[in-house]
Amino acid sequence: MALAFDEYGRPFIIIREQEQKTRLRGLDAQKANISAGKAVARILRTSLGPKGMDKMLQSPDGDVTITNDGATILEQMDVDNQIAKLMVELSRSEDYEIGDGTTGVVVMAGALLEQAEKLLERGIHPIRIAEGYEMASKIAFEHLEHIAHKFEFSATDVEPLIQTCMTTLSSKILPAFGSGNSVNRCKRSMAEIAVKAVLAVADLERKDVNLELIKVEGKVGGKLEDTELIYGIVVDKDMSHPQMPKQIEDAKIAILTCPFEPPKPKTKHKVDIDSVEKFQTLREQERKYFDDMVQKCKDVGATLVICQWGFDDEANHLLMHRNLPAVRWVGGVELELIAIATGGRIVPRFQELTPEKLGRAILKLLDRNKMMIEETKRSLHDALCVARNLIRNKSIVYGGGSAEISCSIAVEAAADKYPGVEQYAIRAFADALDAIPMALAENSGLQPIETLSAVKSQQIKDNNSCCGIDCNDVGTNDMREQNVFETLIGKQQQILLATQVVKMILKIDDVISPFDY
Repeated sequence: MALAFDEYGRPFIIIREQEQKTRLRGLDAQKANISAGKAVARILRTSLGPKGMDKMLQSPDGDVTITNDGATILEQMDVDNQIAKLMVELSRSEDYEIGDGTTGVVVMAGALLEQAEKLLERGIHPIRIAEGYEMASKIAFEHLEHIAHKFEFSATDVEPLIQTCMTTLSSKILPAFGSGNSVNRCKRSMAEIAVKAVLAVADLERKDVNLELIKVEGKVGGKLEDTELIYGIVVDKDMSHPQMPKQIEDAKIAILTCPFEPPKPKTKHKVDIDSVEKFQTLREQERKYFDDMVQKCKDVGATLVICQWGFDDEANHLLMHRNLPAVRWVGGVELELIAIATGGRIVPRFQELTPEKLGRAILKLLDRNKMMIEETKRSLHDALCVARNLIRNKSIVYGGGSAEISCSIAVEAAADKYPGVEQYAIRAFADALDAIPMALAENSGLQPIETLSAVKSQQIKDNNSCCGIDCNDVGTNDMREQNVFETLIGKQQQILLATQVVKMILKIDDVISPFDY
């Protein structure tokens, strides 16, 4: 414990147990924080774009995950540094707000930190750098509005939505499933499924989509092309008895939250059985309880019972013999979705069961292995989020790094209007924006500096903000011809979130942490 004394000689504590703590101050603290942020960004940099590399992550219990989704990589990494945890939160925020762009936002933040480090070494105060970044982010935000394109779509014309979802899926593991036309066919079918699912639950008038009404289920076996969209609910459960029928035509479903078991006293009790007759009486009484429950379900016309709770072998055996198929241990959320999908009502007591409360239903995600299923589910989640964002805001910008290059040119030009020290930070922000197209070119096996210079000069020469990096070697840099789109709100959110996190990191000038023995 370190003591100090005020002008009246009274002692006070500065830092409790100071000898057991390490402390970094000033420029050393800022450089250490920047190094931690850059280290996280470097990990994700190689996963950016359609040709990005995958990461293999092994959990403490031995489970292996292979993915190039930024949010998943950071979520499963065992991050100890507090600044690195901020980068994890940054990716999580982008995933929560937009659902896509989780890798790009971290790469962008890493580039801003790298540029900030150069400015700090030149003696510029971190607050002035932060203010310059804030000015530059506003310029880039407004420029994105300027270069954005709007397109109209309806329930009958969904091609623009499908094209944008295909751009999102391009950077995922889906292209690894084949070659040539089979790849594009698989990617397109996934995009179509995502768009149809979103439109099925969307309110186009209010521009609102509840993604909680969309559920993605995966089963091992088959191939990716077997994926289909079910307008209803898929519950991954077996019948409670193996001899119950697996297929039920025109099912009438009783959705129960009450258990198939006799009522239990709420107080402590003890039953003494001292004869065979008493045991038989007790057994018959229990059988009568079960029989009455099953009969109530049969009387209202139910041909399938879905129960939130389990039931013992006696009830299960009786249900099978009375030809009443049942599914047990179904979660509360799934019960609600089943009720919505079938038009039924959740029944808390057998006495309240009526024919009007029954749900009605008429007559699967498949893949080779569990790892592929999980990655495909993550890819579909991103596509669903992109479709939702387009319903909320119909504006798009073109991908392939074209939006970042255009913003970089606009921010660089605007820097001359600011006479103060902030103009250095604004120029640094413009340089950081180039990190996205540079990473795309590098991950695609192109010469990064040469490719970026060529595309940037083409944008300035032709005044065409749609020129980007030709990652797929199509033969043209015009992203309109390649149909590579990104949502406007997604791109704007990337820039705003990355800027805010970097500002937060730059304002930290004192790091006190427990001493490492």
